[in-house]
Amino acid sequence: MKKQILSFAVVALLALGLQSCEKKEPKPADEELTLGNKVDSLTTDIEEVKDSAVSKTEDAAAKAKDATENAVQEVKDGTKKAAADVKDAAKKGAEKVENAAKAAKDGTVKTAKEVNEALKK
Repeated sequence: MKKQILSFAVVALLALGLQSCEKKEPKPADEELTLGNKVDSLTTDIEEVKDSAVSKTEDAAAKAKDATENAVQEVKDGTKKAAADVKDAAKKGAEKVENAAKAAKDGTVKTAKEVNEALKK
């Protein structure tokens, strides 16, 4: 009976030891797999953010280019209009000077004729 109790105790200790050994051993394959999945997930997230940032930067650059081209065209149009306005103003000024000169000439000739007529009388 003592042998049976001792045998039973030894078997129980071996079973307990075996269970504790199984619990203490981590499963590196599962942990590595989980860590690998996390790394893959983070890498994918980083790539998506990078692609999104590149896309947004390209869109912003395209908009800036369009805005610059529009501004350049507006400046060209404004310059052409200003040049046309200056040309028109100069032309009108020249016409006024010419008309004033003609009026002065006509006035001088007319006055000279009157003086001559007055002298003849």
